[in-house]
Amino acid sequence: MKKNDEKRAPGDQSDEKLDINKSVFQVSRELAEKRRQEEAAAEEEMRRRVELAEKKKQEAYDRRILEEKKELIRLKQGIIKESETIHEEEAAPVVMTPWQKVRNFFYQNKWWLGFGTIIILIVGYLIYSFLSKPDPDLIVMLACDNDKVNSFSGLQDYLEEFTDDFNDNGKILASVYEITISDNSYANYQNGTDNKLSVEFQSADSVLVIGDQKLTDIIKPEEVYLDLEEMFPDNPYVDGCLFKLSETPFAERIGADDISDDFYMALRKPQDLLYCDDDDVQKTLDKDIEVFKRIVNDLSE
Repeated sequence: MKKNDEKRAPGDQSDEKLDINKSVFQVSRELAEKRRQEEAAAEEEMRRRVELAEKKKQEAYDRRILEEKKELIRLKQGIIKESETIHEEEAAPVVMTPWQKVRNFFYQNKWWLGFGTIIILIVGYLIYSFLSKPDPDLIVMLACDNDKVNSFSGLQDYLEEFTDDFNDNGKILASVYEITISDNSYANYQNGTDNKLSVEFQSADSVLVIGDQKLTDIIKPEEVYLDLEEMFPDNPYVDGCLFKLSETPFAERIGADDISDDFYMALRKPQDLLYCDDDDVQKTLDKDIEVFKRIVNDLSE
């Protein structure tokens, strides 16, 4: 205790200085707080003035709108003929750069441009398909058991040996349209066999037909095919309207190991059909009959 008392000798101002320093800090905080309050009051006053100005502006706008509505009612009722308050304001012309004009054009017409693009693509595809679609000189319908179609892989090359360039495009092309006929009716339904046969026998595309007993069971040959006995009276392979292929070198010609006894070749007679008339069938027959005769002569040697 004595040591502490000795340190705090009379005239020592350490406690007084400590109190003075605290007073200075306190005064500084009070001044800072006062400035903050003044700034907040100034901001509040500014906000109040802005709100008041906006309120007055809105009230003036509302009054003008109300007066214009009243004026418009007077005009519609015929009380006045002209109005000094309602008038159209001319919009200042908008100056756009060339790029902005292009963007604006596409934006304003985007739906029409999209629709037009789709139409152009569809038309372009149809034109391309039409121009690139093969134009065969001869179309042969091959309708037979589905297990026998692969045996006729060399048929197209054999047919082209006797085909002329009927369409004058500088190329000879014989097309074989295969229709497989199954014993399973559900398989025929899946393959669309009945529809395919109906379309082909009701059009004039394929007049030369190669078929077997399954096709004969579906159609009536004497009503569909031409009588070949008048055309080939002494040919041993002709049976009414059918030219029998099994006893001829036909399998050897197309590179097949063997073909069944029920295969034949025939020509459809001109008739008025669903998708064409007899003249259309006759035009195809006039062209294909020469190929048919050449094949018969080749197989009858």
